[in-house]
Amino acid sequence: MEIQKQLKSHGAWIGKWTFILAATGSAVGLGNIWGFPYKAGTNGGGAFVLIYLGCILIIGLPIMISEIIIGRRAGNSPINAMKKIAIESNRSSIWQLVGWSGIFAGILILSFYSVIAGICLNYIFIAFTSNGLISSPDQFSSVISSPINLIAWHTIFIVLTALIVSAGVKDGIGRMVKILMPMLGFLMIFMVVYSMINGNFSQAMSFLFAPDFSNVTSDTLLQAMGQAFFSLSLGMGSIMAYGAYMPKNQNVVNSSFTVASLDTLIAILAGLAIFPIIFAFNLEPNSGPGLVFVSMLSAFNQMQFGQLIGPLFFILLSVAALSSSISLLEPGVAYLSEEGVLSRKSSAIIISIFIWILGLGSAFSFNIWSDFNLIGNKNFLDSMDFLANQILLPLGGMLIAIFVGWYMDKSLIKSEVGVTNSLLYRMWRFFVKFVAPLCVGYIFYRQFF
Repeated sequence: MEIQKQLKSHGAWIGKWTFILAATGSAVGLGNIWGFPYKAGTNGGGAFVLIYLGCILIIGLPIMISEIIIGRRAGNSPINAMKKIAIESNRSSIWQLVGWSGIFAGILILSFYSVIAGICLNYIFIAFTSNGLISSPDQFSSVISSPINLIAWHTIFIVLTALIVSAGVKDGIGRMVKILMPMLGFLMIFMVVYSMINGNFSQAMSFLFAPDFSNVTSDTLLQAMGQAFFSLSLGMGSIMAYGAYMPKNQNVVNSSFTVASLDTLIAILAGLAIFPIIFAFNLEPNSGPGLVFVSMLSAFNQMQFGQLIGPLFFILLSVAALSSSISLLEPGVAYLSEEGVLSRKSSAIIISIFIWILGLGSAFSFNIWSDFNLIGNKNFLDSMDFLANQILLPLGGMLIAIFVGWYMDKSLIKSEVGVTNSLLYRMWRFFVKFVAPLCVGYIFYRQFF
């Protein structure tokens, strides 16, 4: 059976690399730049990297392939894609709730992600005008203690995101990822080379890659699985939405492997760019956000050409943030525009305004609402993060794996995957039916018990 209503078309990516760049941009974000290196360095180095790569293979890739299959087969936003494929597979249309969950999660994430990305934008100018002064925690505190300052940069970032998404798949997102992702790659390689020359590269290599299994615990496995899952932007509708624009002649499995590989490569390069500088100046490598906004700026201001390299580093962070933010906004905009209720531009404006308003709570969490707890002992920003990253994303990913593994018509799957290797296909089916749902279920269990 087909969905009766004719849905508006969004167009398609021009060339196979546009999807790969867009999906990689969605996956690569601020968490890759400082999250992955920090977790690797404090959880056994090379041991963590090996566990992380294993999680990418057995959890991330099976679910990513599943999302792309659903999106490309339906050619619609996550909500209508889940509904359409469920009906084609003679299943209940209630599966569209998975699409709703993903879009809602994306909105929650973008609301606080925009505030943090706004700080990155602000630091481009702080780094450029620091004139060799040593950055201090007091400077960072002054940045986040001003609601007006945070709201201003939050506004700028949301406007940039909305402008790109409102321009459409081809002229907006497609055109920008062809600019942003090569820029991200160039800046990352430049930073790594700079760190090799000016930093303690050998100590950074040891910190990141020397296997230390004495530091591996059950929590290490949990962090590796969480990093693999969230790093690939799974469960939030972004990959499914981008898959809807993928050309029919593009290989789903090969493209997924390429995206996962690029995402992991950039995360590793980030570690090789950051930690040589951290160790060269005897700074603390496990200071979280302070690692970027305090420690790194302090190091740049003491280094040769630091006043040039510092702004470039924060441009790198901002580019990574922007490439992710457009993928968070796109699923909701795609749904409203394909329903014909609003134009793409109006959809982008309305959803962005809602996200901007919601983001005010996260901006206030750094200052005037710092003592206000929304969920348990979590402030507003941490509550949004908890709802999205610890509940909605794993739930959405697990349900997508269950749907494709157990409920989606096999003939629809095979027509999208293009089965040329029966052994590889059977392995993927096994992982998506059993391994991925059980592993994500384990993440859920550990979150609450």
